[in-house]
Amino acid sequence: MIGKVLGNRYEIVEKVGGGGMALVYKAKCRLLNRYVAIKILRPEFTNDEDFIKKFRRESQAAASLSHPNIVNIYDTGVEDNIYYIVMEYIAGKTLKELIREKGKLNPEDTINIATQIAEALNHAHRNHIVHRDIKPHNILVTDDGRIKVTDFGIARAATSSTVTNTGNVIGSVHYFSPEQARGGYTDEKSDIYSLGIVMYEMITGRVPFEGDSPISVALKHVQEDMVPPSVINNTIPKNIEKIIMKAVEKDQTLRYNNAVELLKDLKKVELGSDNESIEFKDYTDSPTRVIPAVKDDMIMEKEKNKKKKKEKKQSKNTRTIVTVAAVLLALALATGIGMIGYNYLKSYIIGQEIEVPNLIRLQEDIARKKAEDLGLEFVVKYREFNSDYTEGHIIKQTPKPGVTRKEGSPIEVVVSKGQRMVKVPDLINKYSYELDILLSDADLIEGNTTYKHSETIPRNIVISQNPKPDSMVPEGSKVDIVISKGPEINYILMPSLIGKDIEEAKKDIIVRGFSVGDIIYKPSEEYQKNIVIEQGYPAGSEVEENTPINLVVSSGPKENETTTEQNNGNEEMNQSEEQNENQNSIEEQKSVQFLIKLPKEKDEVEVRIIKITDNTKELVYNKKHKASEEEIIVNLKGTKGTKFEVYIDGEFKGQKEI
Repeated sequence: MIGKVLGNRYEIVEKVGGGGMALVYKAKCRLLNRYVAIKILRPEFTNDEDFIKKFRRESQAAASLSHPNIVNIYDTGVEDNIYYIVMEYIAGKTLKELIREKGKLNPEDTINIATQIAEALNHAHRNHIVHRDIKPHNILVTDDGRIKVTDFGIARAATSSTVTNTGNVIGSVHYFSPEQARGGYTDEKSDIYSLGIVMYEMITGRVPFEGDSPISVALKHVQEDMVPPSVINNTIPKNIEKIIMKAVEKDQTLRYNNAVELLKDLKKVELGSDNESIEFKDYTDSPTRVIPAVKDDMIMEKEKNKKKKKEKKQSKNTRTIVTVAAVLLALALATGIGMIGYNYLKSYIIGQEIEVPNLIRLQEDIARKKAEDLGLEFVVKYREFNSDYTEGHIIKQTPKPGVTRKEGSPIEVVVSKGQRMVKVPDLINKYSYELDILLSDADLIEGNTTYKHSETIPRNIVISQNPKPDSMVPEGSKVDIVISKGPEINYILMPSLIGKDIEEAKKDIIVRGFSVGDIIYKPSEEYQKNIVIEQGYPAGSEVEENTPINLVVSSGPKENETTTEQNNGNEEMNQSEEQNENQNSIEEQKSVQFLIKLPKEKDEVEVRIIKITDNTKELVYNKKHKASEEEIIVNLKGTKGTKFEVYIDGEFKGQKEI
């Protein structure tokens, strides 16, 4: 696709990403002189009506939205069986990449990003569009920190009939809701659940449910309770945890009713931090109940209680005066003891001031000993995965190095658990278009991809991978892939057959490694009978092994149509009749020419032409061509009514009839 121009306007520059259904390219808009992103339906799906409908639905749904937190759609089109959407190009990274880089996000960034996503969802939901695939991979972070939600590839109008009615569910297993896992009714609350999972991952650095397979993860969404974020990190503000836990309620009725309600709570945390507690229970008015009537004796009893409290307070004040006097006397005596006693008491009560040491990057045991030797308490606040610090080493500390604290004061530290390890998925025998999703779900990225011929494994199927399936590797590692190019094709130099006797030409064709194709006889004033006058491929060209080679052979000079009485003998008359029959057959043969444009998205394509005569099919052309040829011309012959069908890589492209 690189260098191809779509719509006579968008020049494709480079590939920037892709998913299971489409590839994303960076392109230059020649009209407006700006960069855009173009999402192109994968070639293997262009004949799948179901995928085409989903792809068109994405463009229609997203194009109706206009919001600063949603990627803008500029244009759509179809060209040479290429379905594409032109959208805003975002310079930045995905939220998934940001989480990988930082390990986890701080509360302020989590609330800021979640608020922008919720704003985008609120706009979509008001336009009756449910995203249905909210995940960090579909959330872009611009260089200036703005959030952009993208990929409405499986969005659906939010109507009363929004039910997944097939045997499959659509979405990303780590982030989709229980109702999506069950294939049930999905609405705006399904997006809110997914956003809750995204917030969970932002604040903790991990997704709540892991499993050996997508099915096991989906079952956990339906059946298992989620571990609260504070169990993983006890410094997470309680109000943020409350928002997350309400958003991910398994029962849809217990979640936020809409994105507006969610935004209200996010704003509370953003503006009031933990000072304003967020409650999720519905508080009703105080219930009506029967109470006793207020009577005179109740009033008298109340006055009596007041009098008792007053007397008790006066007695207490008297005792306080005596106590204060005693304390003052004691202080006077203490003052007389002198400076030695004062310094002793100061040292005892206040404690010695100690400068806090720098423990960051030290091994845990060494850091503990260093702190305790100075008379400070060493406290591990929590442990977390971190790719920048070796396991068991200190990531951060509170208070900071250099400040002074009293002897016995605690130093709280965060200890690294090292690089988070993930299991490598089994990619062998998978199609190449599946790799993006499988690696992304495993928090891995595609490494070096090489192509290799294989006699047993079909084209575009993974032959091998490194690291091996089920091995444990650090999160974000690269996985190298070897993909099959199919059986190796041998090309043979075409000899010159013109001027040779037909039998000699046949032997030459077979010896070279080709097969004999159609042989057509044609009158010739230049060549004698049974001499080859045309060949299907020009001499010196490279032709695939086993290709049928068609020949045109001379039937001798063209004779007059009227016979004369000078023909001698019955044998000569029979020969003349036979020649006339051959001549009529030759005259019935007509030529048909094919100008075939080759698709550019593949390095090599196979062109096959099937000849259909009287319901009989015959392969008359079968050859592989480089895409760099751009177009080829094929000349074929047949009688009136003969049909020719053209196939490129097994896909029907058109038909011609003589």
